[in-house]
Amino acid sequence: MQRRRGQRALIYKTTSNTDNRGNHVLTADDDGPHQVRAVFIPQRSARAEVPGQAQINVTRMLVNADIEDVDLWSRVEWAGRMWDVVTPPALHHGSRRVRHWSIDIRQRP
Repeated sequence: MQRRRGQRALIYKTTSNTDNRGNHVLTADDDGPHQVRAVFIPQRSARAEVPGQAQINVTRMLVNADIEDVDLWSRVEWAGRMWDVVTPPALHHGSRRVRHWSIDIRQRP
C-alpha cells in the first residue's frame, strides 16, 4: 500500500551515447523519465559541520517492479532535489503485490 500511496518521484532512465571521441558512455536520459510513487527510507547521513566537509545523505527508495532501464547511471528527482543511484537496484521477488525494486540514492551536492 505504501508504494501506491507513497511520494512522487521522477526516475531518469539510462541511455548509451557516443561522445566526441567515439566512446560509448552511459548517461541519464532527460527525455521521458519514469514518474513513480515510492517509499523512502533514510539509511545514513552525515551533516557537514565545517565549511569544506562533505555532506552525505543516503536514502533507500522502494518502487514497483515494472520500471526498466534503471541502473547506476540513472538519476532520481525527489523532494525538489536531484539524487544519484549509489548501488545497483535490487529486485525483490515474490507475488505481484510484494515484488519491488529497492534503490539506494544519494543526494547530489
